[in-house]
Amino acid sequence: MSISQAEMIVDRRQLKRRLIRWRVLAVLALLVALSSFFWSGDDFKKYFDHVARVHIDGLITGDQATLDLLDNLAKSKHIKAVIIRIDSPGGTTAGSEAIYDHIRKIAKDKPVVAVMDTVAASGGYITAIAADYIVARGNTITGSIGVIFSFPEISKLLDTLGIKMEEIKSGELKAEPSPYKPVSDRVRQVSNELVQESFAWFTGLVVERRKLSVERVKVLADGRVYTGRQAVTEKLIDALGGEDEALAWLQAEKNIPKDIAIVDWFNPLNVDPSGLGFSAANTVLKALGFEGLRRQVESARLDGLLVLWHPQL
Repeated sequence: MSISQAEMIVDRRQLKRRLIRWRVLAVLALLVALSSFFWSGDDFKKYFDHVARVHIDGLITGDQATLDLLDNLAKSKHIKAVIIRIDSPGGTTAGSEAIYDHIRKIAKDKPVVAVMDTVAASGGYITAIAADYIVARGNTITGSIGVIFSFPEISKLLDTLGIKMEEIKSGELKAEPSPYKPVSDRVRQVSNELVQESFAWFTGLVVERRKLSVERVKVLADGRVYTGRQAVTEKLIDALGGEDEALAWLQAEKNIPKDIAIVDWFNPLNVDPSGLGFSAANTVLKALGFEGLRRQVESARLDGLLVLWHPQL
């Protein structure tokens, strides 16, 4: 083999090694870019001590994704406290109960503070009283302590159209109340018993969590809403303010370090797949002026007993 041929072989091998190195670097760069796109800085921070912030927004149904998120908060050893940001008019009674129970599970090992935003009424208030401390803006709408069971009654419309509904059922109260006929006294009584039983559960939570007398809660629980200023006077919440006041309480009462990081934990169903922090579907509906339609679709999912302010929304 000549010297020129040997040099050529060496050069080719060196070139091949350089190409391999560049390919490896390119793959690593791509992996870093993808990880930065799908794995935010907050995801990295979750592996260090921090205060977790979670949002409970819109209609409360106790969906599994939200319950799983709360379970993850309870299990994380790096979470030293939790801030629950609430902006909700409530939702189903059972869903609100599930959220309450899961927040209380977190509070067994970690201090929890609720920060009310625009609305934290009915089921939103149930969510708040699960926390150890509640902060609201002066003009936050809260309260609405009560339970509602609503249903349509269209018998007159059917009469006008000449339509008669026939039913064969196993018992007098099966599938009652029915939208096809006026409510009987017996059905109204049973339905009221249902509402009052859940209402007793709701007011019992307020008595227990807010350390108020049963007599006082009966006065407050007539279904009305309160501003944050009224709520703090009635001891339904603890203080006026926002997240700064919540953090100040955690620092003063629970020895949470002042410089600790605050990390957002998201329900994956409420986050756009792009990782940009918004729902693409909601954004499109808003842009087209159909935000009201979205709320109507959400409301259509509600059934049974409700702890909801303005159930027609």
